[in-house]
Amino acid sequence: MNPMNGRIEERGHWASKVEFLLSVAGNVVGLGNVWRFPYLCYKNGGGVFLVPYLVFVVTCGVPLFLLETAIGQYTQEGAITCWRKLCPLAEGIGYGGQLILLYSCMYYIIVLAWALFYLAFSFSSQLPWASCNNIWNTDACVEFSTQNGTFNWRNQTNTTSAATEFWERRVLAISAGIEEVGSIRWELLLCLIAMWVICYFCIWKGVRSTGKVVYFTATFPYAMLLILLIRGLSLPGALNGVIFYLLPEPSHLTDPQVWMEAGAQIFFSYSVGVGTLTVLGSYNQYNNNCYRDCLWLCVLNSGTSMVAGFAVFSVLGFMAHEQGVPIEEVAESGPGLAYIAYPQAIAMMPLSQLWAVAFFVMIILLGLDTQFVAMEVVMTSITDLFPSILRRTGRRELLLLVFCLICFLSQLVMITEGGMYVFQLFDYYACNGACILFLCAFETLAVGWIFGAERMYGIIEDMTDTRPNILFKVCWLYLTPLVSLGSFICSLVDYQPLTFNRWYVYPVWVYVLGWLLALSSILLVPGWALIKLSMGPGSLSQRFRHLCQPDLACPLTLQREAELQAMGGAEMEDSISKLT
Repeated sequence: MNPMNGRIEERGHWASKVEFLLSVAGNVVGLGNVWRFPYLCYKNGGGVFLVPYLVFVVTCGVPLFLLETAIGQYTQEGAITCWRKLCPLAEGIGYGGQLILLYSCMYYIIVLAWALFYLAFSFSSQLPWASCNNIWNTDACVEFSTQNGTFNWRNQTNTTSAATEFWERRVLAISAGIEEVGSIRWELLLCLIAMWVICYFCIWKGVRSTGKVVYFTATFPYAMLLILLIRGLSLPGALNGVIFYLLPEPSHLTDPQVWMEAGAQIFFSYSVGVGTLTVLGSYNQYNNNCYRDCLWLCVLNSGTSMVAGFAVFSVLGFMAHEQGVPIEEVAESGPGLAYIAYPQAIAMMPLSQLWAVAFFVMIILLGLDTQFVAMEVVMTSITDLFPSILRRTGRRELLLLVFCLICFLSQLVMITEGGMYVFQLFDYYACNGACILFLCAFETLAVGWIFGAERMYGIIEDMTDTRPNILFKVCWLYLTPLVSLGSFICSLVDYQPLTFNRWYVYPVWVYVLGWLLALSSILLVPGWALIKLSMGPGSLSQRFRHLCQPDLACPLTLQREAELQAMGGAEMEDSISKLT
């Protein structure tokens, strides 16, 4: 080896089990738990929404969570190369998942740039979104902090809240449509650069740096969430918000849309289908008890969503109480909750600057974990494709820098005056729930029916010394693929074209571009299979059988079998039979 090329570094493992748990927890517990789950819960029948939510948790969320983590731990490979050892025919699933993560890296960090922008203004003597005395405000602006309950602003057709004007006119300076791109918002550009620098240094040394950063980024948001929860529950009107959040409406159970939204929330919040858990699990030691870890992490994820609902709706209840309007008038989801509704409520509290800082720090840290873990997953998967080239000293840092620059340059259009329209395009189509549903369906079909659910069941038992519940095998074979495919088909049938603020309809070419983004990850699955089937020696049926044959002679398995040979006798035979 030429010494100028550097030595080939080892792939490495987590320094401790805590690093793995915190990394997974930081990734799966993200902004969706705070601004999407509470909104879906109130919108789809309150406490009744928990029925379809828990059905999807049991049939899809937990089985896929365990399956992907176990695949990574067993193969010790990234999200693409792991399929070469399980089912080479399904390698397109890995490529599709990484493409979705690439799209996510290209737009998700914009949310953090917005939060950093708000955080900087949170240190002002008066929160700028609390008043109408700013140069960006119009004559239609209304200050809620000065209104009493007798003024119902929702009945005023020509009024706009100060928080809405700050968001649309100061932060976004939003144009009339996607055709009007406008100029780059230089303040957002600085915030975006700052977030990319932070993300780069969080993962530039791989799991050695990621594992240390998560001690802070994965734990501190919980402290902030607890503080905001206590503060929210102490506000007048908070109880009405909590009741509205949980009050069951059984009639919603007959609405198919409720079930579809519950399923989409599970697939998003559990981070399944895109290879994230596979990569994080691949840095575990072979005998780590991933079965127990996954069960606790799933409980943590869903539990955090519930707690976040109390924190959000207690504050929205206070806001509705102060304005004298129904809670449904102030409840929003997504950026509307984080950058309009919640800041507006904070502006009406005593010590509003303190609560604004706490809230936006929590938003940044929740999103930061998701962002840099997604980057780490893509980096690991690419590196594992070309280990002899990219694992040499110094090359990972260079590849990461190039990756960050490509994503950053692609985001410049999203911080222009028309950038919000482009952001929504990526959010609605490129990272669409239907794409993830499709990948999850074929992932379980490939593992359950080609690699073998019984074989995977035995591998998990051998790795963990724990026999998983028989329900997991039933889910991998039948329930998860059926539910995933059914939800995928329903999402296509119930498709609604993207709009902005319910009034702006995108041009036709935007919808065409959106569908191309969505189909790009879906078509990789059959496309890769067809390419592999058309290549190689032998007849078509021989190539098909070869591509469905797992590589049980992978180095990890041979190493494990060598260890088992020392046992001798029946114990060795029993253990090897579980592997094969």
